[in-house]
Amino acid sequence: MPGYIHIRNLKKSFGSFTALHGIDLDIAEGEVVCVIGPSGSGKSTLIRCINLLEDYAADSTITVGGTPVQRGRALEKVRADVGMVFQSFNLFPHLTVLRNVMLAPMRVRHLPEAEAEQRARELLRRVGIGEQADKFPGKLSGGQQQRVAIARALAMEPKVMLFDEPTSALDPEMVGEVLDVMKSLAGTGVTMLVVTHEMGFARQVADRVIFMDGGRIVESGTPAQIFDTPQEERTRNFLGAVLNH
Repeated sequence: MPGYIHIRNLKKSFGSFTALHGIDLDIAEGEVVCVIGPSGSGKSTLIRCINLLEDYAADSTITVGGTPVQRGRALEKVRADVGMVFQSFNLFPHLTVLRNVMLAPMRVRHLPEAEAEQRARELLRRVGIGEQADKFPGKLSGGQQQRVAIARALAMEPKVMLFDEPTSALDPEMVGEVLDVMKSLAGTGVTMLVVTHEMGFARQVADRVIFMDGGRIVESGTPAQIFDTPQEERTRNFLGAVLNH
């Protein structure tokens, strides 16, 4: 039975460089999957294809909740159901934190302003920054801005959350506060696909860990399987270098 996210033969090239070599992947509804691997292994390209931020080969297939990810009307439905948090926060600098979170539900879901504001304030409290609602993003720390970005994605009530290295642009002391928000989110039943270099987070939170290298899935398993008894030499070498660093 195909997963809630169903990927078959996913190929992506940038000119003569092949970023993804025919990836097959199924992610179940409510599953938390962490993707690890060296820089340039195709991790970010993989998740950017899921909501078509990157086009992919014509003979590749991605569906989310049974809806094909392709140009046209269906893409609007997919993007409404898939929230994404990037390395950079991508907040609107001219809008307050509250307005940043309210905007998409009002524009896309046509939520009344009062209802959108109530939802936004509730989400900002949930990610621990309710008191920052009336500030502009530039007045917040990086960790606070990333929590706003998470609240903004959640405001659309997505069925899937994609995280592309959400802590990589943060100062080390701010990483923990963002990971704590993500840990609490992992227990809510939302499907999560997280590209991360935070091995402790992957071990603690993921239902499944995927190791990618060279545009391929090298190994996939439970956190215990991947971190404690990896089967592939490439996985062992990568983890040895990362965990002993």
